[in-house]
Amino acid sequence: MTDYRTEKDSMGDVRVPAQAYYGAQTQRAVDNFPISGWTLPRPLVRALGLVKLACATANRDLGKLTKTGKNKLADSQVEKLLAACREVAEGRFDDQFPIDVFQTGSGTSSNMNANEVIANRAIELLGGDRFHKDKPVHPNDHVNMGQSTNDIFPTAIHVAVALEIHRELIPALERLQKVLTDKANAWDKIIKIGRTHLADATPLRLGQEIGGFARQIELSVTRAKKAMEPILELPAGGTAVGTGINTHPEFGHRVAAALAKETSLPFIEALDHFEANAQRDGLVECHGQLRTIAVTLFNVSNNVRWLGSGPRCAFYEVKLPDRQPGSSIMPGKVNPVMCESMMQVAARVLGNDQTLAFSGATGGQFQLNIMMPIMGHAALESVQLLAAATRAFVDFCAIEMEANPEACEASVEKSLSMVTSLNPHIGYERAAALAKEAFKSGKTIRELCREQNVLPEATLQTALDPWSMTEPHE
Repeated sequence: MTDYRTEKDSMGDVRVPAQAYYGAQTQRAVDNFPISGWTLPRPLVRALGLVKLACATANRDLGKLTKTGKNKLADSQVEKLLAACREVAEGRFDDQFPIDVFQTGSGTSSNMNANEVIANRAIELLGGDRFHKDKPVHPNDHVNMGQSTNDIFPTAIHVAVALEIHRELIPALERLQKVLTDKANAWDKIIKIGRTHLADATPLRLGQEIGGFARQIELSVTRAKKAMEPILELPAGGTAVGTGINTHPEFGHRVAAALAKETSLPFIEALDHFEANAQRDGLVECHGQLRTIAVTLFNVSNNVRWLGSGPRCAFYEVKLPDRQPGSSIMPGKVNPVMCESMMQVAARVLGNDQTLAFSGATGGQFQLNIMMPIMGHAALESVQLLAAATRAFVDFCAIEMEANPEACEASVEKSLSMVTSLNPHIGYERAAALAKEAFKSGKTIRELCREQNVLPEATLQTALDPWSMTEPHE
């Protein structure tokens, strides 16, 4: 058996791997774009399958596949066409999508890749010869009926990104938020010193500090949900330039409805197909929310890293779980590796946001954005990285994180900022002088106040009670 077969398209003969489900147009793209080795993200491949399923369903229900056109299909052929679409959507043919991400800017190569795989698989399911040059289920005439890459590929990107946010990112963030909330509640009685500008500030409770992190993640969940909103409008139905040439007036609505039913997400037809085809502003907006989530995750993980610093020569107010040896030369050293992993993911997402913004601003001329494959790749990478890093941070850091009450409380009495609570009693100027004297002498604020009889003992005890400093008072 030969390793290759010969396929023909409008440009001539092409050698294709013998058992590949794809055909000539896919192989031309493989040959033309030996760029990065990054193939289309798996969620985007599966979203293409879902979109093709929705399109075939709409065309079936509209009678387009069986009653119109040059090559009408029988009901049995339509049934197998739908089955082949579903198999791609289920990930059964992920390995049949070999085209590099850095390809034609519309994604035409990958759209044709999907058309060829689905057509050949449908022929196979019908008991036919998928290698024969005559295609009873045709990649263009049937699988791509009523479609253009220009409306279908961005539709698939929207579906893929929304599904990944819904299925992967939101649950991961919700889990982190719950873990941090539980820690905040458990550590609410632990007093520690606050820090602003990395300098000593007034006391607060460790639970309050961690509770602030939990609120950041709660807001991130809200942002993840908001990120889906601008990509719920789907371009399908606009075909080549937004006019809907060669498609039924109801096609876009039916495709969106079918996708909404399949995914349980409220997809709708684009309100304006000229905008939806030409621009990817919604995807840029979506990723802007992802960028903010990345900023939050960087901030939280970096703060946890600082709180866990030590164990003897830094804060060590939180004990992080030991995950692995931290040095090839210093025995016994352990590092905050999960925090650092999260911070690197956040950095990558911030870079991806620049890719999305630049591509959205410069790629959309007239009726088409020609930067779509890299925009889809970058957006999906961001969602997947954020979700995976959040899951790992929960599993390997946050759950096992422990408070160190002794370290938290040790610095409270020594803090010069304890003097802040004396302001109402002695005024700012005298309090500032006490702070400077305490620093110079090495004494605590309490010791100086007693030496100098600044306040009656009962008043002093009340004023310098660290717990009372952690809440407002009348």
